[in-house]
Amino acid sequence: MTYQTLEEIEHRKEELQATIHNQSEQIGTLWHELTAPQKSTTRGEMIAHLVTNSITAIDGFLLVRKLIRNYGFLFGKRKRK
Repeated sequence: MTYQTLEEIEHRKEELQATIHNQSEQIGTLWHELTAPQKSTTRGEMIAHLVTNSITAIDGFLLVRKLIRNYGFLFGKRKRK
């Protein structure tokens, strides 16, 4: 697309800024929906969320432990064999 005048360029710039702003709002809305904590409606859902979060925490702990054990020399924990 070629532009002949400065006004055409400025108009296109305003259109692009409006599009970027709208897309940014949409991304923000979707991100909020994705990261917002969900309310547990029943006791069973609450327990399921608790178990899921506990498993995630344990998995994260084991991953960090494994990384430090295998790559601890990077953190100054011990010398590499």
